[in-house]
Amino acid sequence: MASRQMTSDLIAVIPNLRAFAVSLCGNLDRADDLVQETLVKAWSNLDSFVEGTNLRAWLFTILRNIYYSEYRKRRREVADSDGAIAAKLATAPAQNGHMDLLDFREALQQLPHDQREALILIGASGLSYEEAANICGCAVGTMKSRVNRARGRLADLLSISSAAEFGDDGDWQAADPSLIGQHYSRAGND
Repeated sequence: MASRQMTSDLIAVIPNLRAFAVSLCGNLDRADDLVQETLVKAWSNLDSFVEGTNLRAWLFTILRNIYYSEYRKRRREVADSDGAIAAKLATAPAQNGHMDLLDFREALQQLPHDQREALILIGASGLSYEEAANICGCAVGTMKSRVNRARGRLADLLSISSAAEFGDDGDWQAADPSLIGQHYSRAGND
């Protein structure tokens, strides 16, 4: 529990904190919010303040840290008051990727051991053909041949005929928010 002296010292610093906050952000309302956040944070961490040290400096440090933390966060934000940017954002559904991974794992297990090993060393582990050949005790040409046959066999097993078939399906898009609202309003009228 804070002593009466500590409480009065906190209250006495408020005008100075407010002036500092205004100088940082240039907005009276935001400055008042910063001071309030500072006091709340200070009050909840009062047990970490060492009596006899500079309370004003401690409070100013808290305020400054809050301001710059929020500044860094806001700097990465994009103003989108009408929602136009958010409406264009979309993420591929995760289900397709998960199912593709399961199909790939199953197909990978159907490869002969030497081809699967070569493909994993080169494709997944990022080793050079020379390094993979040394690990497997074979010639570099043999390693290249195994990787090539493994890739071809995987393409057959997964029914992939061109490089364009890799990646997102491309048959999804961001939902039009106005259509979603129409759908819900129609559903409510049924």
